[in-house]
Amino acid sequence: MSFDRTEALPRFACPDWWDKLQAGETPIAEVPLNEDRAARSLAFFNRLRLPDVPGNPRMAEACGDWFRDLLVAFFASEDPETHAALVWELLCMVPKKNSKSTYVAALALTALYMEEAPNRQMLLVGPSQNISERCFDQAQGMVRIDPKLEAIFQVQDHLKTITRRKTGTKLEVLTFDTSIVTGEIPVLTIIDELHELGKKAKAAKVMQQIRGGGITKTRGKVLMITTQSDEPPAGIWKIELDKARAIRDGRGGRAPIMLPVLYEFPPDLQRDQDYWRDRRNWNIVLPNLGLSIDEQALVDDYENNGRVTKHTEQIWASQHLNIEIGVGLSAGWLGAQYWDGCAEDGLDLEELIERSEVAVLGVDGGGLDDLFAAAVIGRCRETGHWLHWCRAWAHPEVLEERKEIAPRLQDFAEAGDLVLLDDHDTSGDVREVAAIAARLLEAGLLPGANAIGVDTTNSAAIQFEMFARGITYEQLVIVGQDWRLSPAIWGLERMLKQGTFRHGGQALMSWCAGNARPEIKGSAVRITKEVAGKSKIDPLVATFDAFMLMLRDPEAQGGGSMADFLAALEAS
Repeated sequence: MSFDRTEALPRFACPDWWDKLQAGETPIAEVPLNEDRAARSLAFFNRLRLPDVPGNPRMAEACGDWFRDLLVAFFASEDPETHAALVWELLCMVPKKNSKSTYVAALALTALYMEEAPNRQMLLVGPSQNISERCFDQAQGMVRIDPKLEAIFQVQDHLKTITRRKTGTKLEVLTFDTSIVTGEIPVLTIIDELHELGKKAKAAKVMQQIRGGGITKTRGKVLMITTQSDEPPAGIWKIELDKARAIRDGRGGRAPIMLPVLYEFPPDLQRDQDYWRDRRNWNIVLPNLGLSIDEQALVDDYENNGRVTKHTEQIWASQHLNIEIGVGLSAGWLGAQYWDGCAEDGLDLEELIERSEVAVLGVDGGGLDDLFAAAVIGRCRETGHWLHWCRAWAHPEVLEERKEIAPRLQDFAEAGDLVLLDDHDTSGDVREVAAIAARLLEAGLLPGANAIGVDTTNSAAIQFEMFARGITYEQLVIVGQDWRLSPAIWGLERMLKQGTFRHGGQALMSWCAGNARPEIKGSAVRITKEVAGKSKIDPLVATFDAFMLMLRDPEAQGGGSMADFLAALEAS
């Protein structure tokens, strides 16, 4: 993003973040500081010692400068005119093994020491018991190896609480739960591994409760630190990451309160797998390389563990290099790595209808805890490219039975790609799919036969709604599943690589493409829901169903076939 250098940048914008990373600097905007407060917080932080490292080195020697930059910005930001704090929230995304949990424990103790108000509450929250206990162990260990700190702080192991004796202010180390926030508003909340909260259905509600302190006179600060997710970002994690990137890039308004510190490659380099697989580039996003990370050990781990399969490489790259799944790497189906590159802004159902000379519809679904999905593929009358659009529906049982993906489904619903049904509208999915078919029929795009493909489990559920909308028996066809979809699976891969299959960039479809796990069965290939597990692929299977029908070179009831198109193209 470019900015007019004659105007002041938006607050916390850091347009040269990539230049800073390449130069070994912290990718952070310049923040005006209260120098006295910065010095006091650094002095305390630097004296803390690592409890689990031989020799118990002090933070002054053991901590990377990058975290000290983060610490002083968070504790000591100050408007030069009003003397009010500027940084009320901070999001740091840094790869695994950069000592973030240890450093965060030290930051929490520093905050407890710096807080002079009596009887306040501070929270250090982990997404799981193991992570929260690790944070507490580090914090209490730092206290207990220093007699002077034991005189300042009281440690209560059974309560996972550390109290500053002088003020009575408590630091409570908790596992994330919807009940962690009570009536008292914490003056500081630190959340470790925020990306894990993207898998929790009510995380957004809890974050709203935590942030309730931000509108009181005392206000409350929030620090979030995390690695990238080993799945496409979802829920509260996607919300916060998108916000942080917008602020960093100058798109977050003039006066945001969140300071982003993101260790990641630009999207184009994340997509360049040769680039990030080159170990010479790893140091750019690993600020603790040479401190908590041994370079040769990291290389050995990648060669011996990370590269075993595509799936293990996906997890390794997301955790150790912050490669975002769905941008830099997709495990499983080869078509997934080309999917996002074939997106066209504004390609919705109406544009597909406007640009197509024929269109077919694929439908897929299962039980009430599955998604019900419809995919339309049209053939562009000008280019011959295949155009795609989809929609899915979810009954309440999906959100109840699949809580781990509920936040992601809520995101898709907000984007308009997924319809969340209620118990009073049990046939809403079937009715709306029939309406889509009727829309294509009205536009004169459906072939006279083999126009709507369904699997055997859905044929009875939708045929009466379809017939009531004017769809004929000849237009409705059962599409063989499992290995019988091999032509669509392989054919769609090729068209995506060639760029001749175009879609509207719907996040729902990107997710489903990334969930697909192909299995070779003899000379065929199969992509099934059983292999996808907790994730969903119904919209992708609906796309395969439609693809199988488009392979037949259909002719619209009022249009021409692909052969007609090619003949006209040759004649021109």
